[in-house]
Amino acid sequence: MKGVPLNEELYNYIVSTFAKEDDILKQVVDQAASKKFPLIQISPENGKFLYMLIKIINAKRVLEIGTLTGYSSIWMARALPEGGKLTTLEINPDHAEEARKNFKNAGLDNKIELILGSAMESLNKLLSEKFDFVFIDADKTGYPAYFDKVIGVMNKGGLITADNTLRDGDVVKENADEGTKAVQVFNKKVANDQRVESLLVPISDGLTVCWVK
Repeated sequence: MKGVPLNEELYNYIVSTFAKEDDILKQVVDQAASKKFPLIQISPENGKFLYMLIKIINAKRVLEIGTLTGYSSIWMARALPEGGKLTTLEINPDHAEEARKNFKNAGLDNKIELILGSAMESLNKLLSEKFDFVFIDADKTGYPAYFDKVIGVMNKGGLITADNTLRDGDVVKENADEGTKAVQVFNKKVANDQRVESLLVPISDGLTVCWVK
């Protein structure tokens, strides 16, 4: 059995029952819309899933590649224990400024460090640190290289996650765009890398989850 097809009624049931947004999360989305920022933040159920994964493995150090305006950052930072820290990387200064405002409004600015600049350059500055959980949600063409970079900073038993790995269903197409081709490479890479156990979870637009051995 392939599973139950997720129609709109079932989707709304899941979100309203298990992943209802509070006023702060709603405001992050509303403000992004009012300022004409891309509305490409993760879905509520995806946010709740990341939150739960962080809780389950008792992660204390989280790394996010791709902040946007901080919607996913807030979901994840809320899962951290006292003394936990989330480091998030963003290349767009306007997005970063908005995200910092959102972190402060959510009362999480003491748990979140935002690094502005190219993700690869920022990652090179973090090579001496160790992380329990990584969430990749930036330019899709960079996914394979991001994995190669972050695998070296992971604690054993940690999780590397990557969003949009179904690419709206295009991940199975041969003649895909460059971003989708890179995601295809990423999925195949982590499925066969002996350092991790991986699975593409069909939640939202697909979340590939890699457990570090």
